[in-house]
Amino acid sequence: MLKTGILNPDLNSLLSRVRHTNTLVISDRGFPFWPEIETVDISLVDDLPRVLEVLRAIRLNFNIGRVFMADEFHANNSAETRTEFESALTGIPLVFERHTEFKKRVPAAIGLIRTGDTTQYANMILESA
Repeated sequence: MLKTGILNPDLNSLLSRVRHTNTLVISDRGFPFWPEIETVDISLVDDLPRVLEVLRAIRLNFNIGRVFMADEFHANNSAETRTEFESALTGIPLVFERHTEFKKRVPAAIGLIRTGDTTQYANMILESA
C-alpha cells in the first residue's frame, strides 16, 4: 500500500505514462471536457483541490521542461495570484499564449487532471523534460 506521494491510483497511472516531451494538462473546474484524452477528475468542491496544489504534488517526481498558460491569466487575476503561480513555477520556463491557441495544444496531451479550482485561466499544460 502506498503511504506517501500521489495516492490516487488513476493519477499515478496517468503520470507514469508521460514520457519525454509529452504534455499533461492541469485544469480548473470549468475547463471543457475533451473526449479524445484521458481525464482524471479529482475535483471535490470549489477550490479543492487547486491547480497549484496538484502542481506542487506532482512536481516532486515529474520533470517539467516548460509550462504553457493563457495570456488571459494576467488580466483576470490579482497580482497576489500571479505571484503565487510564478513562485510555484520557479525555474521552469513559462510560455503565455492566447487561450484559443492554448486549447489547440490540449488534444495532443497524454491526459488531463481536472481540479476544483475557481481561479480564472489557472489551466496549465506541462511539457515533460
